[in-house]
Amino acid sequence: MSERLRISRRDFLNGIALGVAAGSTLSPLEAMARSLTNGTAPVGDGVYPPALTGMRGNHPGSFEVSHALSWAGAKWPLPERQTDRTYDLVVVGAGISGLSAAYFYRQHAGRDARILVIDNHDDFGGHAKRNEFEVDRQKLICYGGSQSIDAPGNYSAQSKKLLEDISVHTERFYDYFDQDFFSRKGLGRGIWFSREAYGEDRLLPNVMRGYDGDAGGDVAAVVNTYPLPKPAREALIGLMTDSRDWLSGLSRDAKIELLRRTSYSGFLRKHAGMPPEVPALLRDAVKGLWGVGWDALSALEAYRAGMPGTLGLGIGELAGEPPGRNEPYIFHFPDGNAGIARALVRQLVPEAVPGRSMEDLVTARVDYASLDRSSARVRIRLNSTAVDVRHAEAGSTVDVTYVRNGEAYRVRAKHAVLACYNNMVPHICSEVPEAQKEAIAYATKVPLVYLSIAVRNWRAFEKLGFHSIYVPKADLMHSFGLDFPVSMGDYRHASEPDQAAVIHGSYVPALPDEGLSAREQHIAGRRRLFEMTFDEFERGIVRQLDGALAAGGFDAERDIAGITVNRWPHGYAYEYNDYSDPPDWGREEGPHVRGRARIGRISIANSDAEAYAYVDGAIDAAHRAVSEQLVTGSPYG
Repeated sequence: MSERLRISRRDFLNGIALGVAAGSTLSPLEAMARSLTNGTAPVGDGVYPPALTGMRGNHPGSFEVSHALSWAGAKWPLPERQTDRTYDLVVVGAGISGLSAAYFYRQHAGRDARILVIDNHDDFGGHAKRNEFEVDRQKLICYGGSQSIDAPGNYSAQSKKLLEDISVHTERFYDYFDQDFFSRKGLGRGIWFSREAYGEDRLLPNVMRGYDGDAGGDVAAVVNTYPLPKPAREALIGLMTDSRDWLSGLSRDAKIELLRRTSYSGFLRKHAGMPPEVPALLRDAVKGLWGVGWDALSALEAYRAGMPGTLGLGIGELAGEPPGRNEPYIFHFPDGNAGIARALVRQLVPEAVPGRSMEDLVTARVDYASLDRSSARVRIRLNSTAVDVRHAEAGSTVDVTYVRNGEAYRVRAKHAVLACYNNMVPHICSEVPEAQKEAIAYATKVPLVYLSIAVRNWRAFEKLGFHSIYVPKADLMHSFGLDFPVSMGDYRHASEPDQAAVIHGSYVPALPDEGLSAREQHIAGRRRLFEMTFDEFERGIVRQLDGALAAGGFDAERDIAGITVNRWPHGYAYEYNDYSDPPDWGREEGPHVRGRARIGRISIANSDAEAYAYVDGAIDAAHRAVSEQLVTGSPYG
């Protein structure tokens, strides 16, 4: 390989998606001059945040001040002068919860209300992250965080109303999401056995997810091709096809209690008699939902999920279960829930986001320079990390100190909403009572990474017959596949295999099978994630894609056009699970309820405070926090 091509490959795989043909001689220096590098330049210097590639999510520059504050106890002097004149509301955090809080407050107070929203990232939306690529003159739009509007029919009245008010009409996704696309193309779900974990690279149909393949749905025929010892294959076939009751000697209540205190992995070993290869194969299939595998989740949760070996237990309906979600999982903007964040910003700062409809949101180009204009009633100030929030003027106002470009600034407001990471609240607000600090500290965010990989075509997927691939015992991505088939407004998804497309990959760092709880694995995984470099991600992505897709003609050096690593060490909100938390804890009961208590003119709004990692949780939290402040007229105390 020539040195020129070696440099070009390096350029591509460091996250750069060049809008030129493959084989171009555009040099890395020229790419840097065109602002196509991996995104450390400040917004406003010709940099468009959604198009930045390389290490994103909690990107360099977004977390250092917070870590200095929370890890090293750093302090910043409180500026003597106010940065701006007094606001009616200051919101810390420009994610969906923070933007919703600004919206709800202005809805009550009127359009003359002065509101400032500050955020430590270079883009708004929080985990609702938009990724863009330009590949061979084709625009690709995808999501790097909060994925979809899940079951909007079950949303609270205030969440439904907010979506309606910002012109997000979920019923239209029935037209925009091509639900039959993958089946029309003959694409199913695959499972890739890597040589690192199984001694050889082998891509095969995945019998665990509604298999109905070419063998007439013959599970045994497929499983017998898996690179597992014969006893493990026979045991897995039996588990998949046998609906026996493995707990037949116990009463219903005794079964439920045993399942609750036994991990699903443990249930498979101890009660279903599975050899270790079987629970290891199934373990990570749930990582994308819970952030841990079945070694840290109960067999009762596996029963709820319909996992193999639980269907014959004869338990029936479980009391206290939330209502079933009978809507398809289709309510997805091409950029995920960044579409909701954009819709909220359009309402708050109309000049920043052109257009009027949910359809034109998709291709609208945000004017970031308009977000923080002194003449605006609502301002969104990025690259600004809150370090101190306290009451002032005998409790009648709140001072918020933040750090931007190494300098400390102070703003004052009549009310404040902390829509930041919940565990940061005690570090920036010394007025949080000790009992409330303890309640906040119970939960920890789920670390995760969403990988957006731009490829010049998806022919390998078509040739192999798969749209998504599960990777058991993975070192990096536990799953990856073609992005959602959504077309809206002027944007069209890659409907033909010769078109450039996005592969979405998921990685959750964890320490499975070491006896650690979900919370303990989240903490350990976060440490691991902060230590990982972009080069590690690059090598892992190339290895996995080449290993899984080579038989379809895929070549990473030739076919990968860009990589965005959406790293979220402090990812999604912790949700209680009945294996390591009391079974009666949920959205309505648990430490998070005590942890979100109002502190005078300061309220807390984030999905952590709802113990619920979904869009409606963030919106509901914002509505609660603003409602608290609307009745706060008395002095702090």
